[in-house]
Amino acid sequence: MCGRFVVANVGSELVGVLRVDVEGDDLPAPSYNVAPTSQVAIVLDSAKSEPPTRRLESARWGLVPGWAKDLSVGSRAFNARSEELEHKPMFRTALEKRRAVIPASGYYEWKKVGDAKVPHYIHPADGSPLFFAGLYEWWKNPAIAEDDPSKWVLSFTICTRDSIGRLGSIHDRMPLFLDPDFADAWLDPTTENVGDILDAAIDAAPDVAETLEDHVVSSSVGNVRNNGPELIEPVEGD
Repeated sequence: MCGRFVVANVGSELVGVLRVDVEGDDLPAPSYNVAPTSQVAIVLDSAKSEPPTRRLESARWGLVPGWAKDLSVGSRAFNARSEELEHKPMFRTALEKRRAVIPASGYYEWKKVGDAKVPHYIHPADGSPLFFAGLYEWWKNPAIAEDDPSKWVLSFTICTRDSIGRLGSIHDRMPLFLDPDFADAWLDPTTENVGDILDAAIDAAPDVAETLEDHVVSSSVGNVRNNGPELIEPVEGD
């Protein structure tokens, strides 16, 4: 799974390789302890224009589908198992037309060691951005006036798959990593072969996973109120 991650850079610093056309005005600040329900910068291709416009927008972590009665649904949908996306109503429509890329610097995972859970920071060895495959939705808040800009809420979930190699020794699930060269295919809202795109992403994720490094970090990361670069520093125990 992926329940905490790091975004040390924002805007074009992090996603230049994805060739974003438009950057939102309200992008969140860098964070070393991103948790579910936080605002996060995501990349999506908007089909409102032809060709689609690639946008970097602020979104709430935790998918809230259009039929939801309130935002609380999203707190349980911060991850989506890739092998279930085509079958679960919660994710099926978003998979077809609303796929996203979530740029990150790295993420945290907890390894069970005896009765304890030890946090690891997992990241690209060369410091390059890491890209997670995701889905997004727009939700209309019925309690807010029609002319209020906050009436529409953009939300997202991070797709996961079974872990491999060293990452599998830390946790049995990992984010669905995307190679930057595959991002265009994943984001394209006009594609009709969604099943093939998903299968290709699942098959390619291990290639990215094998390039990642990890180290043990402080248990301070377990508290969402802690947020700073010291959280990703190695501590004894690796």
